[in-house]
Amino acid sequence: MASGDDDDPIIQEIDVYLARSLVEKLYLFQYPVRPASMSYDNAAHLAARIKPKQQKVELEVAMDTMSPNYCRSKGEQIALNVDGTSSEDPSVYSMKMMDKQTFSSIQATTNTSRFAAAVFHKGELHLTPLQGILQMRPSFTYLDKADTKHREREAANEAGDSSQDEAEEDVKQITVRFSRPESEQARQRRIQSYEFLQKKQAEEPWVHLHYHGIKDGRSEHERQYLYCQAMDATENTELVKTPREYLAMLMPPLAEEKVIKPMGPSNVLSMAQLRTLPLGEQVRTLMKNVKVMPFANLMGLLASGTDSTVVLRCIQQVALLVQGNWVVKSDVLYPKNTCSSHSGVPAEVLCRGRDFVMWRFTLERTLMRKEVAAIIKLPPEDVKDFLEQMSVPRLNRGWEFLLPTDHDFIRKHPDVAQRQQMLWLGIQSNFFPKLLNSVRSVCSRRVVFAVAPAHVSGDQRLKAARESARENHALMQRELDSRRPKVSTNTGSSGESSTPVQVKQEPMSDSEEPMDTNGSINGYPDPTSPLSDPHNGHGHGHAFTPELQEFVRSTFRKHYVLCLSEVKRLFNLHLASLPTGHSVYGHVTDRMLQDTILQSQCKQILVPFPPQSNATADEQKVFGLWESGETFDKHRQVLFEIFMKNYRVRRSVIQTRLTQELSDAATKTDVDRLLKECCTSLGGMWYLKGTVPS
Repeated sequence: MASGDDDDPIIQEIDVYLARSLVEKLYLFQYPVRPASMSYDNAAHLAARIKPKQQKVELEVAMDTMSPNYCRSKGEQIALNVDGTSSEDPSVYSMKMMDKQTFSSIQATTNTSRFAAAVFHKGELHLTPLQGILQMRPSFTYLDKADTKHREREAANEAGDSSQDEAEEDVKQITVRFSRPESEQARQRRIQSYEFLQKKQAEEPWVHLHYHGIKDGRSEHERQYLYCQAMDATENTELVKTPREYLAMLMPPLAEEKVIKPMGPSNVLSMAQLRTLPLGEQVRTLMKNVKVMPFANLMGLLASGTDSTVVLRCIQQVALLVQGNWVVKSDVLYPKNTCSSHSGVPAEVLCRGRDFVMWRFTLERTLMRKEVAAIIKLPPEDVKDFLEQMSVPRLNRGWEFLLPTDHDFIRKHPDVAQRQQMLWLGIQSNFFPKLLNSVRSVCSRRVVFAVAPAHVSGDQRLKAARESARENHALMQRELDSRRPKVSTNTGSSGESSTPVQVKQEPMSDSEEPMDTNGSINGYPDPTSPLSDPHNGHGHGHAFTPELQEFVRSTFRKHYVLCLSEVKRLFNLHLASLPTGHSVYGHVTDRMLQDTILQSQCKQILVPFPPQSNATADEQKVFGLWESGETFDKHRQVLFEIFMKNYRVRRSVIQTRLTQELSDAATKTDVDRLLKECCTSLGGMWYLKGTVPS
């Protein structure tokens, strides 16, 4: 130490005092979006308020509307969007222009024990501990209000009371449930939920304050409290510590620090705090919050230089691969001995239902909520919760998986993709044994993962695909043989078969493709699918059966209007739901299905689609129930004739035409029922169901 004193002599000694007059009252405001040379010291502060417990501060600052940098037309437009033209509601901008802006605070740090405000005066340093450090950022809540006003105007302009939910929601029976006593675990989950914390924050009232400028007399008076008021107090004794002890007091070891979670509404760690956790916990926390994520995005959220192989091992412990993307496991979201916050269903049942939804998404891009709910038999709130976690609703198309298929990941990591495929096969056999028989035919013609090593030549791939196609066809043929009854084929006088036709196995030529998505499996027609065409060389049509007619009649009595592609989809679902060995439809082709529709009191509606329409050929073939024996048939016939002239019409046109054709028989209730049964509303116009442009 002696040698160090010679090289670093003491130049001046400064007395340090601790001021306590403003303890628990002093805040430091930072303006991160504003340069230091452009402060708000001289701006007019119109209002100030604080929530002390949350350390939440809001300031209203006037804007200089006379500045050459202020756009008056934009300011007036913003005020009009926010306040509207009505004088009944209280206005945000009384001058009919945006003449003020609001600053809202967020906490810059959760631990201010090491921060203080210092004042150096006459050789003395006075320190006052800070209660909080707040960053003041512009608040854009006025945009939310303008958006709400816009939606209200759109809803008022749109004719009718129909909405998107009419395509999926029907009248259903109300079930009354009595809540059971809340468990301790359920109570803890409710207390930590976002809604509960938001409610608690909203309950704390604002404390309105009066703002004093920097040159105000009251401000000068308050600044005097930054100096220690007890200069001669006996407790201000000299600090007697060794240099090492004093240094340890100023900078304690990092091991002694405790990580404090932020008191935000969702109690989520920041990225800086997240990276202090072990890698496995980082992956688990990210997947629990995001729920669906591509692997590339996950690597981007982790620290640079993280080994992707280690991350792959971690992600497989907390997530499953669906269409090349990672979806968090159900037991991570619903731990053991917990229950649903909506219905009280145990976690084990929730996990099975959610796993089924994930498994179905490995097979197809879209699901219908009603069909899923009918299979897993869980309350609608829980089913909707499952779907919202991993998909988005599409108009008249059900729920589509949230992300596109990540073929790049499957190509780079074929071993992981194959391992995940085997894992899904195990989940099928363990959790869905009763459903396998009904959906096995669907599963057999789906491709979950397509893995092809990059070093294999094109000829080798083609040869392997052909061999795989033959094997798959043989497996499918055995499955079909087991499902259909072994009966002899009897022919009547007309030469037509009166029993289901057995499918003959045909060899695959070298010129055929290994997979055909139009109703064939590995180059062969799928006997249970209406997607096969009798003119493609594979299928052989025959007379439709009474069972097929009954299916078509019941389907159109339920849906009234369907395009051909939707009829095919519903028919495939019906086939998949049949028990093993009970298929009585035989080989159904597109031609047979259309003929059956036209023989079942239905007619094709020649909707004049625009030339730029992206609808497929099957989507442009629209059929409607023409005669059902009800008096309401006349209403539907008039509606169908209207849509044979234009593919979209207004409600007033439909109302006028019905009045002309049916006189007093067309009431508003009848029009509402007709539109609900046969049409969909979009942008103030009405379309036949299934013809809405995507």
